[in-house]
Amino acid sequence: MLYLMRDAYDQMLSPMRVAAEVARTACENPFSPLSYAPTSRAIAAGCELFERATRTYAKPAFNLQVAERVVWERPFCRVVAFGEPSDKPKLLVVAPLSGHYATLLRGTVAAFLDTHQVFITDWADAKKVPLSAGRFDLDDYIDYCIDLFTELGPDLHVAAVCQPSVPVLAAIARMEAENHPLVPRSAVLIGGPIDTRRSPTAVNRLPQERSIGWFERHCIHEVPWTHQGHGRDVYPGFLQLAGFISMNLDRHQTAHWDMFNHLVEGDGDSAAKHREFYDEYLAVMDLPAEYYLQTVETVFIEHRLPKGEMRHRGALVDLNAIRRCALMAIEGEKDDITGIGQTRAALDLTLNLPDSKKAYHLQMGAGHYGVFNGSRFRAEIVPKIVAFMEAHGGAVEAAPAITLPSTLLPEADIVPDVPAALIADSALAARALGSELHA
Repeated sequence: MLYLMRDAYDQMLSPMRVAAEVARTACENPFSPLSYAPTSRAIAAGCELFERATRTYAKPAFNLQVAERVVWERPFCRVVAFGEPSDKPKLLVVAPLSGHYATLLRGTVAAFLDTHQVFITDWADAKKVPLSAGRFDLDDYIDYCIDLFTELGPDLHVAAVCQPSVPVLAAIARMEAENHPLVPRSAVLIGGPIDTRRSPTAVNRLPQERSIGWFERHCIHEVPWTHQGHGRDVYPGFLQLAGFISMNLDRHQTAHWDMFNHLVEGDGDSAAKHREFYDEYLAVMDLPAEYYLQTVETVFIEHRLPKGEMRHRGALVDLNAIRRCALMAIEGEKDDITGIGQTRAALDLTLNLPDSKKAYHLQMGAGHYGVFNGSRFRAEIVPKIVAFMEAHGGAVEAAPAITLPSTLLPEADIVPDVPAALIADSALAARALGSELHA
């Protein structure tokens, strides 16, 4: 019912948005007498802000000025390749399935175009996937990863940004346990919640205070008949967006007030930057309910992967099986979503992977977004990732399949809490755990 009410609200405001756009045009067009009125700019600015604040934003484009090709496709995901096929090393960027579209990683992709043939997972909006396509959960996510590593291999490098670090690491472990010949050469885990017991953030703590039933009651809704995926249970994008915005409500209010002033003052460049950012930020998609709930329970409530208890299709996900795929963990000093040590846990848990195949980088001054985008990412993190991939670009050697007992991470190894200054004031956002799955 909530979903249907939200759609009805959107439709009710549609005529008002059209009227606002007409009024804005009348106040900006030099052929209109209204454009010469003393308050014309203020009226036009107010109309634009109203229209932008009430619209539903469409999926953005990558716009990277290179050719795009779809090289793999399933109901819930497709893989986009950038540029023409080349002899460059292959890099698959696994984008988070976390509310925002893969285009949020536009800068991540752009940073590697000169050195690699880049692919990215472009996840589908669950409300657009027909119910006949079946369900999608964390096991299916891992299946997709294994299929992708096989399809794009051999000689594939993988970069998992935030949330997909868990399914990517699990997929590698399953392939290693079966001595799969197409296991990736290397995997870079960027700000991933491998073990959220380490340096727990405000949003990490919420799942410990709520049962999985609470999340199901408060976050899951059925897609109404107005969408292609009607009848599917989802975690709606509009609820996630409410969580994202509430993390920094004052900042968003200030940004929109600043844009109003930029428009009144005729500062077109600043207004354009605002539009570009919010066109991306406000474009959200629905998540399949079974994937969302299984991820919350497995990763954030029960910590099954670091405890050695996670299973995929009934088989144990044994991180001790990883012995060929090189691993790099990257964290941000000021990450208020994935605390310090949560990603590095992957290196501690892969006991049979030689130290020569492990690397770690803590980016000083970087928050969650800064570890995969922005100036620090391009100047300091990307060169280290490229060097790591080059160092492990040789053929992945075969090894006899082994199955060792999983090792429980000792409580003594859990890193103490980071200073409170590194934790965002995000109590409102934590209610829906939207920021937890947000990259």
